[in-house]
Amino acid sequence: MRLFIALDIDDAIRERIARFLEGVSGFVPDARWAKPESLHVTLKFIGEQPEPAVQRIKQTLSSIQSGIPEINFRGYGFFPTAKSARVFWLGMEAAPQLAAMAAAIDDKMATLGIPKEDRAFSPHLTLARSAGGSGSPRRSRTDAPNRTFQRLQEKLAALSTPEFGTMTAREFFLYQSQLSPKGSKYTKLAGFALT
Repeated sequence: MRLFIALDIDDAIRERIARFLEGVSGFVPDARWAKPESLHVTLKFIGEQPEPAVQRIKQTLSSIQSGIPEINFRGYGFFPTAKSARVFWLGMEAAPQLAAMAAAIDDKMATLGIPKEDRAFSPHLTLARSAGGSGSPRRSRTDAPNRTFQRLQEKLAALSTPEFGTMTAREFFLYQSQLSPKGSKYTKLAGFALT
């Protein structure tokens, strides 16, 4: 089973993002655009795990103590850089509790043999990936200037920074991700309240 841990997004914020996507997706018709209903704030990607491991993961996640983070969804950017963009993302400003929660999850998963993250937690929502080639946000030796997102960048530069709203996260979830030609399907396996 392919697993990850994430926060859901409030419906009002999701609707604002959906309207934003409708307005900008035409500037990069060849990109693979995220479906608004599948957007979430990833806290930890676990990857493939055998089914018997799921119960241990659930038990470990239920022991996490974390504050309740407030998250403001605003702005955007491109990975790995604006000139060699492969990924278009929406930004987040969050209270320190969000990074602390991600670190606590990472530490707890490491006790189960799940590798720790090798880079700092950087909360964002992936909105689009360039068609073909790598959708990885990491820099690569083969990165070169490309024009995939250039028209979108030009249009966005003429607008004020988009604001999508603020939410308070009260729980996080263990998800299963099932890949298919039509895109990923996400299923909640368990929820964990924040205190």
